Amino acid sequence: MTHPLIPQIIDLATPVAETLGLEVVGTLFHTNQNPPVLRVDIRNLQQDTGLADCERMSTALEAELEVADIIPFAYVLEISSPGISRSLLSDREFITFKGFPVTVKAAEPDSRIKEWKGLLVSRDETTVYLNQKGRQIKIPRLQIAKVELDEGKEM
Repeated sequence: MTHPLIPQIIDLATPVAETLGLEVVGTLFHTNQNPPVLRVDIRNLQQDTGLADCERMSTALEAELEVADIIPFAYVLEISSPGISRSLLSDREFITFKGFPVTVKAAEPDSRIKEWKGLLVSRDETTVYLNQKGRQIKIPRLQIAKVELDEGKEM
């Protein structure tokens, strides 16, 4: 269950992140810990998220939370990167994970093929290309719901 302060925290953290060129991608409030831990996951929109990004966000958000005074008890603020997402979305991710095993899920649930597995070759405006056992297959992007990394799996 989401903590009731999370929507207010997100409303406060989002513009702070945007002014720093960052994006808030997740927020959790671990109130079962002593002291409670407020965790805000951020992503740098231009490059890999680094420690400097986390430090900048921590300093800026801490000041905003202090002024807003929406958390009436002592807590620890933790800013971190969400790590690698399994879903590939951006052109940069498709380039970075070229040659990695992926699963491509079909957009039409009642289509004959539900998913394709293979090594990622590339993506262009209309098509995703996979290598399946040495054979290149083309999947129209309109037929794709999701492309995910298959971590640790052989193709």
